Amino acid sequence: MTDFSRRGALGLIGGAATLPMLGSPALANTRINVGALRFTSHAPSFVAYERGYFADEGLDVEFKFFQAAQPMAVAIASGDADYAVTAISGGLVSLAEKGATKVIGGALSEEPGIDGQMILASNAAFEAGLTDPTLLDGKSFAMTQAGSSFHYMGSRIAGASDATVNFKPLQKVGAIIGAMKSGQVDAWTIVPHIGKALAGAGAVQHIGMVSDYIPDYQVTTVFTSAANAANERARTEAFLRAFGKGADDFNAALVDKTAGDDAAEEMVTLIHKYVYTDRPYEKAAPSIRNGAMRINKNAALNMKSVEDQLGWFRSEGLIKDSITTETLVDPSYVEVI
Repeated sequence: MTDFSRRGALGLIGGAATLPMLGSPALANTRINVGALRFTSHAPSFVAYERGYFADEGLDVEFKFFQAAQPMAVAIASGDADYAVTAISGGLVSLAEKGATKVIGGALSEEPGIDGQMILASNAAFEAGLTDPTLLDGKSFAMTQAGSSFHYMGSRIAGASDATVNFKPLQKVGAIIGAMKSGQVDAWTIVPHIGKALAGAGAVQHIGMVSDYIPDYQVTTVFTSAANAANERARTEAFLRAFGKGADDFNAALVDKTAGDDAAEEMVTLIHKYVYTDRPYEKAAPSIRNGAMRINKNAALNMKSVEDQLGWFRSEGLIKDSITTETLVDPSYVEVI
């Protein structure tokens, strides 16, 4: 985990006398920790930070970077981080059941017509006839662990054609990539910045899109601790407003591409401060652009998708039948769609 902090300098331009104009005076210089992964899908938080939207709301943000979603969820539950973005998983639902976390908004979404998560086949499986997701019967499908978003996607894709698949838990994305390249596993789903690179290099074959099988899938959600959701309303609303402004800028620059070429280049440059930092800009830029998927406006939450995901968890015996959307979600913060 890595910490990165910038004291809301942009929000303090003009001196202390201007503070009441920069959002709620009660929140001036309120310190919050925001959990993040170094993925393009976490860009709204980076944009809100770099462009002063958090500072305008009186929030002094420190990022805490994680290598995976589950440790980030644990950090939210323990109070080590205040807000974050993650997929709905069995682990997140379990924390919500214990009264530790609440989903308060939506983030990354699948949308027809916009490049999203890809369905991939290993070269060996493709050559053996796996040329379409409807041909998954009897094949193996990679996931990190049971109850992960990979598990959910694979099950929904297989279910569309009544296929029986063998799910292989490989724990980490890197291990899955290695297994796909070597033909030890037949199929997988992954975000476009990884999928396009693998397929483009001939390491795997692209056979379909997740959005064709799970329309309007709410891929990731904004979440916080149950205590924050219940007791820190002003701060939570301020975070969501700033996050929403960051999402608007991101969507306009890289998803809808309505902001122009200069704005797109500026956005990629901004994101590169946080994503693919080990690569030179020229090599990182295409992957950042390829990873641009829709972030919901104003962090609106697709409750129909959330209900579908929870229904699947229950049907698989991964969560208790008594767990409902009310267990997981506080719907009072954002529009529910």
